[in-house]
Amino acid sequence: MIKNQLLEYIFQDWEVNKLTSLKSRLVLSFFRTSQLLSNLPYPLRLLTYLYQIFTEILFAIELPTDTTIGKNLQLQHGFSLVINRHATIGRDCIIRHSTTIGNKILSDGSVSSSPTIGDHVEIGCNVVILGPIEIGDNAVIGAGAVVVSNVPAHAVVAGNPAKVIRLNHFHSGLSYVSRPLA
Repeated sequence: MIKNQLLEYIFQDWEVNKLTSLKSRLVLSFFRTSQLLSNLPYPLRLLTYLYQIFTEILFAIELPTDTTIGKNLQLQHGFSLVINRHATIGRDCIIRHSTTIGNKILSDGSVSSSPTIGDHVEIGCNVVILGPIEIGDNAVIGAGAVVVSNVPAHAVVAGNPAKVIRLNHFHSGLSYVSRPLA
C-alpha cells in the first residue's frame, strides 16, 4: 500500500504531461522524488542535489524541492523556467517556457514574499510574475505579461504591466463564455 502511494505521489504529474515532452515528465517526477528525499536524514538528503544539478544545468529549470506545487502541474516546453522556493502553485496549472515566478526587492531593500497561484491557472511563455500577489483560480496569463498585482479569478491578463482584458464566466463544468471588459 505504501509503495503504491509513493509511486502515485512521484508520478502525479505524469499523465497530464503526456502530450508535452518526456523532459517535463522526468523533471516533475524527479521534483516529487526529491521532495520525498528532502525529509530523510542528512546523508540521504544529499541526493536532492542530483535533482538540482539535473534540472538546472541540463534543462535550465529552477524548481526548488521546497516549492509548494499542487497535483497535475503541466510544463509545456519546460526551458528557462525560474520558480522561487516560496511561491505556491495550485493544482492543474500550466506553465510555459521562459517564465519567472518570484519575489522582488522592495524600496527599503527588503525582499517581498512570492506569488500564490490558484488552481487551473494557465501561464503563457515569457511571463514574469513577481511579488506578494495572488493569481485567482482559472486565470489565464498571456504570453509576455509582467504581472505585479493581483489577478482575479477567471481573468485573462496581458501586457506590461499586465491588465485584465476580459473575464471568463464558466458554465456547466468545462464550457465558458468569454466577456470583454466594458
